Amino acid sequence: MADSATESTASPPPVERAGATGTAATPPSDPVDAVVDAPTEELRRDRLLAALTLIAGVGLVLALPFALQAGARFFLPLTAAIVIAIALVPLLEWQERHRVPAPLAAFFCVMLFLIVANGALASIVVPAWGWAQILPDRIDRVQQNVAPLIDFYASLEKFVNGLIANVATAPAKQTATSVAPPQSLLDLVTTSAPSALLEMFFAILVIYFFLAGWTNLRRAAITGRSSFGGAMATARVIQNVVDDTSAYLGTITLINLMLGVIVALALWYIGMPTPLMWGGIVALLNYVPYLGPIFAALLLALGGLMTFTDIWWALLPAAIMVGAHLVEANVITPLVVGHRLTINPLMILITLSFWGWVWGTPGALLAVPLLIIIQTVLKGAGKPDIAGFLFEHGTLVQDVPPPQRNAGNANSGVDSPGAAP
Repeated sequence: MADSATESTASPPPVERAGATGTAATPPSDPVDAVVDAPTEELRRDRLLAALTLIAGVGLVLALPFALQAGARFFLPLTAAIVIAIALVPLLEWQERHRVPAPLAAFFCVMLFLIVANGALASIVVPAWGWAQILPDRIDRVQQNVAPLIDFYASLEKFVNGLIANVATAPAKQTATSVAPPQSLLDLVTTSAPSALLEMFFAILVIYFFLAGWTNLRRAAITGRSSFGGAMATARVIQNVVDDTSAYLGTITLINLMLGVIVALALWYIGMPTPLMWGGIVALLNYVPYLGPIFAALLLALGGLMTFTDIWWALLPAAIMVGAHLVEANVITPLVVGHRLTINPLMILITLSFWGWVWGTPGALLAVPLLIIIQTVLKGAGKPDIAGFLFEHGTLVQDVPPPQRNAGNANSGVDSPGAAP
């Protein structure tokens, strides 16, 4: 009995390994390494794909403005037509609710836009052409009015005289071949270059077909989503883009028209020629935040110097415009627009600089509506997680759950190092 007990304690029975064939079995590899190796290869592949995608995206962003600038004859009328069409969508939907067919409703919207554009052209371009014709004859009056100011800056007198001489002599060479100003939008189209005619015709067609197919386009965009949540999100984004863009353009247009009428009445009261033209210029340039009113005040100062003999009286039109704009920008616009369409001023300046560099003055006029559309789409669709995309938490990389080291050891039947026997 004692001998058997001693033998059992001295030599424990051998432990058989699964799959042993009489030879010494090698210890199995750590299962944690098997769990980690496969995701590591996938992570490297996804990181490479993320890097390539990032490089392609940066290249696209850097090349986009140059492509837009080079293709301005196509992209500018297309963008302007889409913005105008989005602003006319509420009018189109109102007509469709009153049983007006979509093609006929789109035609009415296009005709309304053409009538407004023709009226603006007739009230601004035709008188402005006359001012440009009499500018060489009024240079002496302008020089007399600014003479007291130039006396304070004697070092700038030579530069100003040279600039005035250039302005006075340049139009004189063209007096023999003066061209009559365009009296309407049709005259402007017929006297423009063929490329401008094609661009305008292309923009009008884009507006019409965009409005005529708006209902089907919106339905296709919503029903094309694979899930109900995606369809609802798409419908919400489309509606927000239409509401915000049309609300901004409609409200700002009404405010600008009121500002132009007030300035025109004030200029008529003090005896400024063609006050309706100046009111239209103020209303048009007020679409460009910050820079537009400054340019309008400079133009009014030039017009006052060309009209009146006293310098203080000549600067009165610009002072009227500046005072009316300060009231509009600080009282009327915040009261009417409210906080719904509040935009970061820094973003406005960046957008104005970008689109003004790409497309000039038309780009500056389209800058704020494009900013509203882009912000609305990003707000509804979600902003891209660039930082997460770079640091392994983007859409191309899935999170790998950490391996359960203790659980794996328990299931394999192998004791962990340092465990109690």
